[in-house]
Amino acid sequence: MTEVVAALIWQNDKFLICQRPANKARALLWEFVGGKVESGENFAQALMRECKEELNVTVEVGNIFCQVLHEYPDITIRLTLFNCAIVTGQLTLLEHNDAKWITKDEIDDYPFCPADEEILKLIKLK
Repeated sequence: MTEVVAALIWQNDKFLICQRPANKARALLWEFVGGKVESGENFAQALMRECKEELNVTVEVGNIFCQVLHEYPDITIRLTLFNCAIVTGQLTLLEHNDAKWITKDEIDDYPFCPADEEILKLIKLK
């Protein structure tokens, strides 16, 4: 099983979603910024590194919003989503195809990665 961390970043009543690149697995689906935890990293360190690498921002990692286990055909992941806030940096797409700030009412307008489906249900209830 692969440990994956992701950031739930709110700006007023909207949260940040990112569109995966066309050349990666689950191409062009939407997700939360984040990625795999590397050897020697704790979850917060991994999430801070991923946000810097993917969006050129520094985030403050807060508490866990939720955790889900998901089996894709090519990988089994445990996804831990953290409440986060951008501390410094200008949002810059370094890896993703696109990024958007959406409200919970707009969730159904975007095709998300299957692992995010349970998370999105919880956000809708928030």
